[in-house]
Amino acid sequence: MMITKNRLNIVLRLSLAIILLQTLYFKFTAATESVFIFSSLGMEPWGRIGAGLAELILSIMLFIPRTAALGAFFTAGMMVNIVAIHFLFLGFEIAGDHGLLFGLAVYCLFAALVLCFNQKEELISIYNRILKRN
Repeated sequence: MMITKNRLNIVLRLSLAIILLQTLYFKFTAATESVFIFSSLGMEPWGRIGAGLAELILSIMLFIPRTAALGAFFTAGMMVNIVAIHFLFLGFEIAGDHGLLFGLAVYCLFAALVLCFNQKEELISIYNRILKRN
């Protein structure tokens, strides 16, 4: 059975939203790993809480078909930053996680980029509507 683009988009949207929602517990409860990460970056607690709020909003956007393309676009942007932070400051392994957080960030970046590519017509339409309003 061949997977359709629509089904692929649904799977990617759901997996992204679930990963983003799963990380909220750690950010909002000030889990040791989250505090360590954001302290290392000099962004504790405001960066941790802000990142959690952004991830909550993005996960909701990914669940709603009308906002999913924008949610994927902004998720890709956020994940580019997260992957860069791993490369530049944190490294690939954090607190003995064997690279799990880095791997999840790379997966989320890849999934969000695939979604953006699959929904490029909608993203272009949104861009054009924004330009016409100004």
